[in-house]
Amino acid sequence: MTASTAETVDVNGPTPDLKRVMGPKLLLLFIVGDILGSGVYAVTGKIAGQVGGIAWAPFLVAFTVATLTAFSYLELVTKYPQAAGAALYTHKAFGIHFVTFLVAFTVVCSGITSAATSSSLLSANLLVGLDELLPGVPTGDTATLLVALGFMLLLAMINLRGVGESVKFNVVLTLVEMTALAIVIAIGLWVVGRGDGDVSRITVFESPDQKGMFAAVTIATAIAFFSMVGFEDSVNMVEETKDPERIFPKMMLTGLGIAVVIYMLVAISVVAVIPAGDIASPQNPEAGVLLDVVRVGAPDLPIDKLFPFMTVFAVANTALINMLMASRLVYGMAHQDVLPRSLGRVSATRRSPYTAIAFTTLLALALILVVRLQSESSIVVALSGTTALLLLAVFTVVNVACLILRRDPTPSRFRAPTLFPVLGAVACAYLLGPWARLEADYIQYRIAVGLLAVGFVLWLFTWLTNRGVRAKKTGFRDIEHLGE
Repeated sequence: MTASTAETVDVNGPTPDLKRVMGPKLLLLFIVGDILGSGVYAVTGKIAGQVGGIAWAPFLVAFTVATLTAFSYLELVTKYPQAAGAALYTHKAFGIHFVTFLVAFTVVCSGITSAATSSSLLSANLLVGLDELLPGVPTGDTATLLVALGFMLLLAMINLRGVGESVKFNVVLTLVEMTALAIVIAIGLWVVGRGDGDVSRITVFESPDQKGMFAAVTIATAIAFFSMVGFEDSVNMVEETKDPERIFPKMMLTGLGIAVVIYMLVAISVVAVIPAGDIASPQNPEAGVLLDVVRVGAPDLPIDKLFPFMTVFAVANTALINMLMASRLVYGMAHQDVLPRSLGRVSATRRSPYTAIAFTTLLALALILVVRLQSESSIVVALSGTTALLLLAVFTVVNVACLILRRDPTPSRFRAPTLFPVLGAVACAYLLGPWARLEADYIQYRIAVGLLAVGFVLWLFTWLTNRGVRAKKTGFRDIEHLGE
């Protein structure tokens, strides 16, 4: 046995099979919690600022596109029940190692940008909450930036200690997330019930840039898409789910449905409570508009002092999961010699992939700094949009892969209607275009290209090293277990 093989067994454990501990209820809570995450806190105000009172509509359109793609994931995850996700499906469909690498690294980048978004949102809400308790705490851009950077370093230290994600812990945080959003919805209903809310605005379309409804809803849908991602992470739990072929389809589609209902009710509450001219410019842009709903709708209740901390809990776990996923994928690709082997080093004491953690953390820190210094958009808007952009590209590939892999005789217990992956691929590809973004948000393309360029340079270096030094080809040796 080679040293490399021994290291693999030592790190991943002597038993390759994962324990199937998740039943339908835990899986549903996992999916709902992963979708809710930081998305609704980050983008609701921006969406309402683009389309006015019909802010619920982009959530509904984004849900439709996500559901079409979810059908493709369900067909593929029940056909190939391994935890490697989009990279596995791409590899089986196209068989081109470099294309597989690009998809896998794009998923890594989406995790980094999502964690950076959560970090910025968390820092703004944390400082606002502390200022409510201890007046005088700085809440400006510099303080928010420093806390966001500090939180990313804290995530790295937690990750370095070797965190094993607990499903029960995820349930607790999911309940906190849902409670916070239930508060927003309840305040909206209360304000409308006492006659202070303007519920008639939910049918009013308003565009600050004088765009037509189709163009404005397209832009808002691309923004809203960040709030609907997360369901695809559940495929990484397939090997820990009881009878996944039977319960996965029902739980994933139910989770998506629950999430979109919550989002639409939150959007209606925002429109009904916040005056029209204030939605696009919340009191603290990085903290999001939901905090303003609590302040305006229930000014005499102390809940506004508690709500920022509930938001902190809601987004902290999202950031941790994203960074764990990103560092683990980088480690996996390094271990399979498609990224430099130095990124696959493991701590002798903690057994954590410290070089992969350091690499992904440095990328996240650089992103936060670059966006703060060079973007006209806020950090949250720019990075949440980049996350959606990267995942829309991945979803386009997955929908196409679903159609191609129909030729594979491997049986699947779930089959999507053929029209669904076709429409999913077209819709995701359409939302990738510049017509789905404001000019100020074109930085999303630069961020995405910059991140993928880093990956390409590392892949090219590995290819040259493998070819010139090790006299071997560069490719995935065990794609099924890339995510483990």
